[in-house]
Amino acid sequence: MPGTVTISPERIQMLGVRTEAVARRSMAHTVRAVGTVAADERRIGVVNPKFEGWIEKLLVNTTGQSVRRGERLLEVYSPDLVLAQREYLVARSAATDMAHADAMARDNTEAIADAALARLKNWDISADQLARLQRTGSATRTLTLRAPIAGVVMDKQALEGLHFAAGDMLYRIADLSTVWLLADVYEQDLAQIRQGQSATISVQAYPGRVFEGRVAFIYPTVNAQTRTAKVRIEVPNPELLLKTDMYATVEIAAPVESASVLVVPDSAVLDTGTRQTVLVDRGEGRFEPRAVKLAARAGGFAAVLDGVREGEKVVTGANFLIDAESNLRAALQTFTAPEGKSP
Repeated sequence: MPGTVTISPERIQMLGVRTEAVARRSMAHTVRAVGTVAADERRIGVVNPKFEGWIEKLLVNTTGQSVRRGERLLEVYSPDLVLAQREYLVARSAATDMAHADAMARDNTEAIADAALARLKNWDISADQLARLQRTGSATRTLTLRAPIAGVVMDKQALEGLHFAAGDMLYRIADLSTVWLLADVYEQDLAQIRQGQSATISVQAYPGRVFEGRVAFIYPTVNAQTRTAKVRIEVPNPELLLKTDMYATVEIAAPVESASVLVVPDSAVLDTGTRQTVLVDRGEGRFEPRAVKLAARAGGFAAVLDGVREGEKVVTGANFLIDAESNLRAALQTFTAPEGKSP
């Protein structure tokens, strides 16, 4: 074949020429990025009463404290709550006294009692406190507010004696058993990111330890200054080792091709800038320079669209061979020269 050169077996052995067969394989590219740990927005609960009142007693009084779902957080006094309880008790008592009255009057009294009880439910008064009110028939001066979810107290505005208005946030609680890693991925890598891809996360706080996660969402905007987009990775955190705002590095396994493709090692490709060439081992010391058409590169391999067939052997130590053998260099120059021109 034109451009084929021959090297003696002794020279091949001395130069340490290595070859590898062209084969099919699935290609995957590792996308590396940095990011920060954040709480899962779907696992955050707040305590913000729907009524005005005063804090009588704090039962959970430190930020960072762990709480269980339904755990007692604080006791509050509210004139509106006391009034609503009394309205319910008066209406219920009247309904009992009017048991033998006409149906319309009895129904109206029961409706008033139900409305007063519904108002207490709408203010998120717990079921056990409503049951106590119905059982004892007496209003209490203070009522207890409980944790809406299990987690860690991330923010606490509540103080003993504090007056609060309806809607004021007293506690913010986050369940950190699963956290988000918000990774900044460069826009040239975004096409390779898909939901469901696995990711490995490492943080400086735990050298050598790797956390596993999965890509859950790719945000629809790109930062104009950094040319990166946010990628949300959900990471199980049962030991609560990952803290919010921790700095982390992440590697996402991103398949380049959905099916196996013909590949050659990156080290086998001689790239002149305008043409890519590989050296095919023809046997008996003969090496044929052959132009190839390449596609994506990943994991130390390059996908080949044209130029070689599966099973053919290509030289993976070609750069050293070119430097050592002037006759092979001349053959390659002849092979890669534009048509109609001599090197």
